[in-house]
Amino acid sequence: MKKREFALFILLVSAVFFIGARPPSKVILVKLEDNIHSVSAQFIAQSIDKADRDRAELVVIQLHTPGGLDQAMREIITKILNSSTPVAVYVAPSGARAASAGFFIVVASDIAAMAPGTNTGAAHPVPALPFVKVEEKDMEKIVNDAVAYMSSIVAKRGRNVDLAAKAITESRSYTPEEALQGGLIDYISSDVQELLRVLNGKRVAKFNGQEVTLNLDSYIIEEMEMTFRQRVLSAISQPFLTFILLAIGLIGLYYELTHPGLVLPGVLGAICLVLAFFAFQILPVNYAGLVLIFLAIIFFILEVKVTSYGMLTVAGIISMIFGSLMLISGPIPEMRIPLKLIIPISLAIAFITTFLLRLVVKAHMKKVTTGGAGLIGEIGMVTQELKPEGKVFVHGEIWKAVVRKGGSLPKGSKIKVVKVKGLTIEVEGWSEESRPSP
Repeated sequence: MKKREFALFILLVSAVFFIGARPPSKVILVKLEDNIHSVSAQFIAQSIDKADRDRAELVVIQLHTPGGLDQAMREIITKILNSSTPVAVYVAPSGARAASAGFFIVVASDIAAMAPGTNTGAAHPVPALPFVKVEEKDMEKIVNDAVAYMSSIVAKRGRNVDLAAKAITESRSYTPEEALQGGLIDYISSDVQELLRVLNGKRVAKFNGQEVTLNLDSYIIEEMEMTFRQRVLSAISQPFLTFILLAIGLIGLYYELTHPGLVLPGVLGAICLVLAFFAFQILPVNYAGLVLIFLAIIFFILEVKVTSYGMLTVAGIISMIFGSLMLISGPIPEMRIPLKLIIPISLAIAFITTFLLRLVVKAHMKKVTTGGAGLIGEIGMVTQELKPEGKVFVHGEIWKAVVRKGGSLPKGSKIKVVKVKGLTIEVEGWSEESRPSP
């Protein structure tokens, strides 16, 4: 009896223990090591939505970026501010940075942290086109707008508004220690696990004023992955790669048009152009630049057709260079096409285009030597008297022939082909005296 009661007691205690035990908390980890653009904004938004649906304890965005597009940055910040799940932005690993748009995202987060050996800041707006001078008054408006946007969020977060503003107005950049002491971030942690240990039991104030206590005694980390489409878009969204795809696409299609039937250049060119225009969906494309690039191709074609003594080629190269510089108007150098890539590719396109077109023109100017048209002008001999019909030997073959404008020609006479009608040729008498003088 006592054994039965003891077993029942153990069973009840075990039941109470298992019923009261809390399942591990879920932590959503999002690694963003790229420029800030619409694909990265979409990826982060999807990850936060999943965290909200799954009632995750925390979202950790591990950030390493040189910056990016203003619109994409604002979309990410809006998603963080309105998330029901606390969001920590963690600049990592060591050696990483969160510059420009990345700095805005860091200071707008519920929890801001950095790994040792990282930096953040340098958020001064820059002209989208480096060779276009922006009026001082216009630049002042852009800077003031950025400072106002930053200050409205940072002040609500209880972070240092003055230091945050200096990252914009003075392009200041901060080490983890400077950012922590200055009140821009909350923690310095060597890795995600250390950050989660520090955050366990901490109260986090959401942007709407709601406070959440993080329970991270035990947790599972679910790392988010981009979809295949997002990975492809993110890979080809590098401006230099997009430009190379566009260049290969134009050359491939042009080669196919000038040398029809080869197939491979046309197929390869079409694929590259499709990928380039696919990337244009997420890059800040200036279509005036695209027009200038197509205009350059037209100049290269006209150079062969029109006697311009090289002026059209020069105009085409200039148009190609300026069009390439204008094509992608990124706010940071990483989102622009480098000049050291533009110049050699522009010269290569100019050379290939004019070279291929000259080959085509040269081929069209050659005398036709095959088919019926190749017989015209050939000299032959009468093998069966022409009265006016008969047979002639010309171009290594016996042909049925008829004398042009009637008449007759005896066997052994030399003739010249003047016209081809199906399997019959028109001829006229020919002699050495009728040969044109050189």
